Amino acid sequence: MTAGAGILLVAVLGAAPSAAHDGGFHEVQPPPMEMQQKEFEAVAAADAEEDSNAPRGFAPCIRGMAADTYPCDGVDMLSHLTLDDLGLSFANDMWGWTDPATKKDYALVGGTEGTAFVDISDPKRPRHVGTLPAHVLDENRPFWRDIKVHDDHAFIVSEQIPHGMQVFDLTRLRDTTGEPATFDEDAHYDGIDRAHNVAVNEDTGFAYVVGSDTCEGGLHMVDITAPASPSFAGCFAGHGYIHDTQCVIYEGPDAKYRGNEICFNSNAHRVGDGIENRLSIVDVTEKDAPVALAREDYAEDGYSHQGSLTADQRYFLHGDELDEVDHGVNTRTRIWDVRDLTAPDVNGTFDNETTSIDHNIYTEGSVAYASNYTSGLRVYDTSEVASGELSEVAFFDVYPENDNATFEGGTWSNYSHFRQKGIVAVSTMDRGLFVLQPRVSRSAN
Repeated sequence: MTAGAGILLVAVLGAAPSAAHDGGFHEVQPPPMEMQQKEFEAVAAADAEEDSNAPRGFAPCIRGMAADTYPCDGVDMLSHLTLDDLGLSFANDMWGWTDPATKKDYALVGGTEGTAFVDISDPKRPRHVGTLPAHVLDENRPFWRDIKVHDDHAFIVSEQIPHGMQVFDLTRLRDTTGEPATFDEDAHYDGIDRAHNVAVNEDTGFAYVVGSDTCEGGLHMVDITAPASPSFAGCFAGHGYIHDTQCVIYEGPDAKYRGNEICFNSNAHRVGDGIENRLSIVDVTEKDAPVALAREDYAEDGYSHQGSLTADQRYFLHGDELDEVDHGVNTRTRIWDVRDLTAPDVNGTFDNETTSIDHNIYTEGSVAYASNYTSGLRVYDTSEVASGELSEVAFFDVYPENDNATFEGGTWSNYSHFRQKGIVAVSTMDRGLFVLQPRVSRSAN
């Protein structure tokens, strides 16, 4: 994160991380967090009406509606667990895990109280098996957390102080029966006090913590090859605050960098009273000497939020969390041509017919699954990205009240890489967890 009251910043690349605390959330937060915080608090404080959380069971999409409640097209609802079912008062980010021994699929759902683990092996009858409580609950800071998985362990960060990074051995879920269990963490990484997000490259065994109180909010690299013994590996502070990242072993067309570990960053760096919104690309092959490859801005920016590479690593689908608010555009996804890692450029934009704010988008084969707050899960065909085009092929609106460009409710994230093909789990702030089944092909590009 950029300079602010009470934060000690890392000024050079590769330096050890700062362990300093900040002086208070509202003094240092990057936009749009202040607006989010107020609206999220309103969501969490509201007691949803009984009928707003119904129905829970299987509901196919028939003539544009599921169970006469949720607008839809080409997506069936297999099941739904409410916030009460999950033991949460507010839900946010999520990820997934398939047990290599039992082949069971699990949804991992973050919330105010901690992380809920849900067995969705029978997608029409999900079961909340237990919860890992938050490392610390800080009522003065945001209550969202972010989760990723490597080597059968979950890695969990939060904006709360001093939360650090929790490590949980997911194989412990095998032994749960009866009522949901309350777990303790298996390890804890205290090289950070707080963070907005964490990404994991499962091919290399490194976690990339971003938006933390270290490395100017940039890439704080953690060696998790021994999951129960995470250790600091490196720091990239050269582009300032990074809100989200995807780090991969590069196999794309830029021959010079094939085989290197490359991070594609949604970079929203505070400069004075403003924000520089960029796509940033960094070679992190050498953790003690990361190399900046590119940092490019784009038109009609609001807040560079998150994005995902296409399967061939030629294009990056990028969401800006405030362009709908600041520029009055419809739900927009930018298509970055990243075939030259040192000269990325936007080769097209896709404006959905909805007006909601986009949040997290993830690709699988030739489709992308976008969690767009108030307009729900949207499924995009990515087969024409080379021409700068996307098209919507299905959707399921988990927030039927409206499609406002607000943070008042709806979906935070989604996960589709389960053993059961065709299943997409969707986390929502106000209604809990949905298990959905789009009727679309996901063939590789």
